[in-house]
Amino acid sequence: MTKVLMYSSRLCPYCRMAERLLEKKGAQTEKVMVDENPARRDEMIRRAGRTSVPQIFIGETHVGGYSELAELERAGQLDALLKS
Repeated sequence: MTKVLMYSSRLCPYCRMAERLLEKKGAQTEKVMVDENPARRDEMIRRAGRTSVPQIFIGETHVGGYSELAELERAGQLDALLKS
């Protein structure tokens, strides 16, 4: 299964929803807590071009936030992306 990197924060409900969906899919997710490390927040903004969390990367593919992740699941495309 492809590596998943999720920029997250402690108080973000969308981060928890994304984490639950990825766990349901059996994905191993590396979480980067941007509220604990401002340098990693800057890294997230550079990579994703966004300031909100979560920002999810599956392999080198920037998925976006929870809404985009959930849309991939509804469209039946998340499994294939996780396995690529």
